[in-house]
Amino acid sequence: MQIPDAVYHLMRNTQLKTCDLSSNVIKKIPAKFALKFNLITDLNLSHNQMTKLPDELADLNALARLNISHNSFIVLPPVVFKMPELRELDASHNAIIEIDTDEMITSDNLELVNLRHNPLGRTCHRKLKNVSTSFRLEISEYNEDDDW
Repeated sequence: MQIPDAVYHLMRNTQLKTCDLSSNVIKKIPAKFALKFNLITDLNLSHNQMTKLPDELADLNALARLNISHNSFIVLPPVVFKMPELRELDASHNAIIEIDTDEMITSDNLELVNLRHNPLGRTCHRKLKNVSTSFRLEISEYNEDDDW
């Protein structure tokens, strides 16, 4: 399931700042979402069935908080590190096993990245433990039983 086109039509003259789409069965956010609602500062997509985010979400120039927790992400979407004003990212409780630490380090405005309760691989976990960032990084302790 994705966001119905009727939503865009009904809200065409609305300047949306906060959007809570949590606890649905959304599998996909359309690329046009960022174009239609480009003033959003807080986006909650938690408790859905998403596995990826469109690159166009990088156009959410005002987005400060993004919650993608409790979804089905295996890889942390690279677009989250291209959002210019993103300060808080909650990607906890997914199935994330790999993260591009180089992209993460270059994010200027990040203050908090929550990656707890993801089955990060041994190498990825070690990299994250040793990486020097300007933001608070929260990860769970490595558990051999979680290694896929």
